[in-house]
Amino acid sequence: MKLVLKFGGTSISSPSNIRHVANLIKSLSKEHKIIPVFSAVSGVTDDLIRITNLIQNRNKEAANSLAKKIIKMHVDVSNQCAKNPKVRKDLANRMKTDIEELEELLHGMLLLGEVTPRSSDYLISFGERLSINLIVYALNDIAVKAIPLTGKDIGIVTDSNFGGAKPLMDTTRLHVSHTIENLLQKRIMPIIGGFAGADQHGNITTFGRGGSDYTATIVASSVKADEVWLMSDVDGLMTTDPKIVKNAKLIKEVSYVEAMEMALFGAKYIHPRALEPLVAKKILLRIRNTFNIKNPGTLVTATPQADTRKTVKCVSTIRHTGLIDVRGGSMVGAPGTAATIFSVLAKAGVNIMMISQSPSESSISVIVKKNDLDKAVNTLEMNLLGKIIKKVDVTVDVSIIALIGSGMRGIVGVASKVFTSVAKKGVNVIMIAQGSSELNLAFVVKDSDCNAAVQALHDEFELAKT
Repeated sequence: MKLVLKFGGTSISSPSNIRHVANLIKSLSKEHKIIPVFSAVSGVTDDLIRITNLIQNRNKEAANSLAKKIIKMHVDVSNQCAKNPKVRKDLANRMKTDIEELEELLHGMLLLGEVTPRSSDYLISFGERLSINLIVYALNDIAVKAIPLTGKDIGIVTDSNFGGAKPLMDTTRLHVSHTIENLLQKRIMPIIGGFAGADQHGNITTFGRGGSDYTATIVASSVKADEVWLMSDVDGLMTTDPKIVKNAKLIKEVSYVEAMEMALFGAKYIHPRALEPLVAKKILLRIRNTFNIKNPGTLVTATPQADTRKTVKCVSTIRHTGLIDVRGGSMVGAPGTAATIFSVLAKAGVNIMMISQSPSESSISVIVKKNDLDKAVNTLEMNLLGKIIKKVDVTVDVSIIALIGSGMRGIVGVASKVFTSVAKKGVNVIMIAQGSSELNLAFVVKDSDCNAAVQALHDEFELAKT
């Protein structure tokens, strides 16, 4: 098979893990054509984002010391990745070149004391640039010919929307298939840094959090891969968060659409847009554990087998969000009220996660991320209070709970089971939303009630028997 393997940051978080991954790739490459894609070492992307914030706040010393910490960690790990002295020396030289470029960029940003979206993407992309060096030379050390390549190197071309770029798929497919097929013919393994590409002017762009999954599926779609494996430190998608419910179980199969819903509802193992390139080409996706390769993990496919089509497949949560309730008599029957509210929030850069409107049209409730709450309330009060809206109520620290499963479609009584089981635990439901697809049913509770509600639903739908 032609396999694209994407490894998350925890898979390469130590020299022993890196050697384990290199050996795993070598053994799989005896039977398959392997194209590995890597995230940054775990925690590094967060640290690089923190550096951009420190530069903006003119905190040069803290930015410098955090950068030194990142560099030292990579140098320390690189000294233990390879046993062969020549390979170790080559790796040290390669790391030196990339680290010098990183230091020059930081020096420039600190001098100017400003961070543009372009310079931020350039800086953050170094997490993957450094991690692929470690893997390449660990592979060279065990006699596997491999070279490190960034998204830009392999030909991923995106728009110029820094921080949340979208690939220009037709151009990308041509470039990527040409680059990778050439290397595979020469029996050289391309080790690809995820998360980033480049716009048409050659500027580095990134796909947003979890973007390495997206890189893997873009590559898979370009080279017509048979399967994509997302390798992390979990066995696959679970019926719910095992930290909340002890007997949460692994889900064997889900459809693309269910997986997309799970990704949007906080299944942090998949980037929400990562499934798009696979759907048209019907490429299978597996979510597997780097350290438990015997477990087949979760299979994501266009048509799951009949025996896996449960009414409800999983209970997902998005914790610690904020609810804003907007009221006013003048909202009733006035066309464009919702549009005005949403466009005012959009201009302020606030993303709305969930919406519910009463049929009387006198109130609209929206859920936003906790760190957007103050900005959202201030924006509404400054622009609309006393005009369209008369009152803004806020509930801090709420959780969205979503039941996901294509088997809910057309089944009578799912909602009544949901709300009866939650009510038995004394949990008050603040807000409800269900789309016409009936693929998910989402509702909002106080964060302190979240665990009880999730446990009640997991028991009610007997998900532990999955």
